[in-house]
Amino acid sequence: MCGIVGFVGKTNNQKEVIKKMSKRIEHRGPDGEGTFLYNDVALAHRRLAIIDLHTGDQPMFNEDDSLVVVFNGEIYNYPELKNQLEKNHTFKTKADTEVLLHGYEEWGSDLPNHLRGMFAFAIYDKNDDSLFLARDYFGIKPLYYANMKDVFMFASEPKAFLEHPSFSCVLNEDILGAYLSFSFTPTTETFFKGVYRLDAGHTLTFKDGEVTVKKYFQKEFALKEQSFEDAVDEIACVMEDSVNKHLLSDVEVGSFLSSGVDSSYIVALAKPDKTYTVGYDIARYNEIDYAKDLASKLDVTNKSKIITKKEYLESVSDIMYFMDEPSSDPAAVALYFVSRLAHDDVKVVLSGEGADEFFGGYNIYRQDVDVAWYNKIPFWIRHTIAKVARLLPEIKGVNFLIRRGEKLEDSYIGVNRVFGEKEAKKVLVNRYKLKATDVTKNTYKEYSNEKDIIKMQAIDIDFWLMKDILLKADRMTMASSLEGRVPFIDKEVFKVASGLPIDFKVRKENTKVALREAAKKVIPTEAYKKKKLGFPVPVREWMKDDDFYCEIKNLFQEDFVKQFFQQKYIIKLLDDHRKNKKDNYRKVWTIYCFLLWYKRFFILE
Repeated sequence: MCGIVGFVGKTNNQKEVIKKMSKRIEHRGPDGEGTFLYNDVALAHRRLAIIDLHTGDQPMFNEDDSLVVVFNGEIYNYPELKNQLEKNHTFKTKADTEVLLHGYEEWGSDLPNHLRGMFAFAIYDKNDDSLFLARDYFGIKPLYYANMKDVFMFASEPKAFLEHPSFSCVLNEDILGAYLSFSFTPTTETFFKGVYRLDAGHTLTFKDGEVTVKKYFQKEFALKEQSFEDAVDEIACVMEDSVNKHLLSDVEVGSFLSSGVDSSYIVALAKPDKTYTVGYDIARYNEIDYAKDLASKLDVTNKSKIITKKEYLESVSDIMYFMDEPSSDPAAVALYFVSRLAHDDVKVVLSGEGADEFFGGYNIYRQDVDVAWYNKIPFWIRHTIAKVARLLPEIKGVNFLIRRGEKLEDSYIGVNRVFGEKEAKKVLVNRYKLKATDVTKNTYKEYSNEKDIIKMQAIDIDFWLMKDILLKADRMTMASSLEGRVPFIDKEVFKVASGLPIDFKVRKENTKVALREAAKKVIPTEAYKKKKLGFPVPVREWMKDDDFYCEIKNLFQEDFVKQFFQQKYIIKLLDDHRKNKKDNYRKVWTIYCFLLWYKRFFILE
């Protein structure tokens, strides 16, 4: 919906600085700008008008102007909250923003627990000169902060901090090794030294120069005893309710549409007038025909676009700028282009993120089912086999032997691991400073008594979903001034999904078993049973073509690369991929995206 930014602390040219910071994130809200200045406090808001188009401007104040809020997101249960709060408070607008002000008056720091939606907001309280920040349960909306030279600052995107005179733009190289393993930034630290993301389900209070961060939301997987039919009905009810809530808007809502069950289910429930799909001119990576077939059967329109290799490659630098942090998720480019396509018609789109993590959609979750016979071998024998397997060349089956001979906590950092620690050390010039397993250990500790699939889901929600998938979903839609809504990522949906017995999630024949059965009730095609494609992006093939190869190699050969990577090693990774010796595309792309990001923010900025 919007972008927010602010700071507390003595700042010369306060008004000019907050204006420049706001301008940096103008793409998040081109419909309007508002600022609040009070002593050493400055807040700003960029508006993408979606609810209460005429009186919903921000910053917004309570009755006596003692509280002021800037807010990014949507509160889907605001009508119910408003009815509840009107008993003691006077509302001046029809905007969901106002429930935050009166809710804070009523419940204080417990406010986030009353909300259903996606949100990142800041409330300044004149009464005690405090600033209260909060981020939604799963991190759909972003929020970053820094405390430098006696100035506390926050923003939807850290690029806004570049405009503040107290901000020091220094690379945080300590997390580069972890990035190579995860393919994104997996920590609350960011690549900008001194800049932190407020984690999902957390609040922050800044008062008397002190920063206090608290966790208010804890994921729980309380598996229920229920019949398969009851579980399917429960999923169908909660998804219908969630989609209806996510349609709340004073402007038209469209939807992204691919060939898979997730977006197909949402489109079948929402029946938006307009849907959007992108594809490629290589048949096995193209989902357009599937999408058009479903759209036709549902009697909704579908607009599509073929992304060319040239467009894909030329867009990556801009995408790294909008992402704020490097990410080698190849689907980010597709999301960037489908968002641009939708921007021509609508301001809001629905999207299918979260279904895999909540309902058990990744094929790796089936490993205990598929290889139950191997798990019967005593662990000490499997562990011995794994030690031997580590000495073998990278051939099919070796990774399986290694994984099955290690404890999950020592091997699984997420569904999308790129570099192992051993190879990352070879790639880096400087020391590998943060182990991937150090990043994930707290999540494993929280769910130490759960079965492996639950632990894997918890890891993928905490890292892959919250810090990559939702990051790119927010940044790529907002880059086109488009609000992306994700009906699967809803606290009521999670309550249902987290209670499902494991065999309602994964079986030998498929993943997301119960979800697919619920989707089957409303999807008029066979998309409900379509196998997961993974990342339908032809980067693997394109990287072998002269133009793509040369673009990457030229960057790898630039002088600044020497401070981070062993140049001969990374060029060999690229060459071995091109010669079909090894499938290194994810490793090469992960390094390439970091270098493009670094160049954009530290060389060209």
